[in-house]
Amino acid sequence: MKTQVFGIPNCNTVKKARDWLEDHGLDYDFHDFKKIEIRQQLLKDWLSKVSIDELINRKGTTWRGLSDSQKESANTKAGAISLMIEKPSVIKRPVTIINENISLGFSPEIYADLFKK
Repeated sequence: MKTQVFGIPNCNTVKKARDWLEDHGLDYDFHDFKKIEIRQQLLKDWLSKVSIDELINRKGTTWRGLSDSQKESANTKAGAISLMIEKPSVIKRPVTIINENISLGFSPEIYADLFKK
C-alpha cells in the first residue's frame, strides 16, 4: 500500500495525521506544500475525485484573507486550480492518497477505517 500525505508540517491537523501514521507503524511519503510545488495536473487529478468545495478550505485564515475576486475565481475548476497553486494553504489538509484513493482532513476514526488491514 503506497501512502502519500500532502500538507504543511506546522498545521495541527497534519501533525495529528502524521503522528497517527507513525504511532501505527505505517510508512508514508510526506509532501510539504511550502517546499514542493503543487502541480496543475495533480490538482486536476484530485478534482476528478473530489469537488472544489471539498478540496478548498473555506473556513481557514488563508481563505478569509483572500479578496472577493480571488474567492469568486475559486468557483470554477481553472480558477480553483490557479488559486491552490498560488496559495496552497487554501487546500484542506491533510490530503492523503492511498493507492489512487483520496481522503481529506484527519480524524482517528477516518484513518482507522482507511488503514484497516
